[in-house]
Amino acid sequence: MSFLAEPTLKKPAPPNEDVVVDVVELMLTEQEKRLFDLMKDVVRKNKLGTTLRVAGGWVRDKILNFKMEDSKAVDIDIALDNMLGCDFAILVNRWLEENGEEHHDFGVMHKNSEKSKHLETARVKVLGLSIDLVNLRTETYTEDSRIPTAKIGTPLEDALRRDLTINSLFYNINTGKIEDFTRVGYLHLQKRIIKTPLPPLTTLLDDPLRVLRAMRFANRFNFNVDEELYTAFCDPEVRWSLTIVRA
Repeated sequence: MSFLAEPTLKKPAPPNEDVVVDVVELMLTEQEKRLFDLMKDVVRKNKLGTTLRVAGGWVRDKILNFKMEDSKAVDIDIALDNMLGCDFAILVNRWLEENGEEHHDFGVMHKNSEKSKHLETARVKVLGLSIDLVNLRTETYTEDSRIPTAKIGTPLEDALRRDLTINSLFYNINTGKIEDFTRVGYLHLQKRIIKTPLPPLTTLLDDPLRVLRAMRFANRFNFNVDEELYTAFCDPEVRWSLTIVRA
């Protein structure tokens, strides 16, 4: 792990610009192909018009060809653009039952903020894989809490709320394409850079534990920490906030 200078993230491009990363085609397992075909069939059968996107670490690890030793331990986070995760989980279980597949009761991961209860995550087991279903979201933090208030958001807003650009990529299940709404997530994977989508102090003061996550990913993948992010690690307010949340 080392530290390097990298240009500050430019203002996000207009929404009508292409965000598809055409140079990458993910290699899916047969289990993943079955899962995504099932999800698309649920959307078609119920005429939902939903765009399904896998978010976060699964996309990153697929691009890096980072293999999990145990496929059953892989969590796949699927973001929905027009319905609640729990409502979609009900439809998924109905599809499984109607098609003679094993189905399980789904759990709901509760949020502490009453204002965010409508965006609770539904966790369901499908074809042997653990799936988290939740809306695309934007998050707002207050000075006295590390627990954000979440609201339904756009793909861009959801990408920008992520801890690191390398974790902000989406795999669009409907199209089979990778989407990079920050315009730098895939580039940073290629250049092996750890950097935040928003200004580092904004990201770290929202949740100081992101300092530890950034360092963990830098060590895990042997990536370089962006110089501006490293400077933010050493910011007195960030260090004090991290001491408080770890106490």
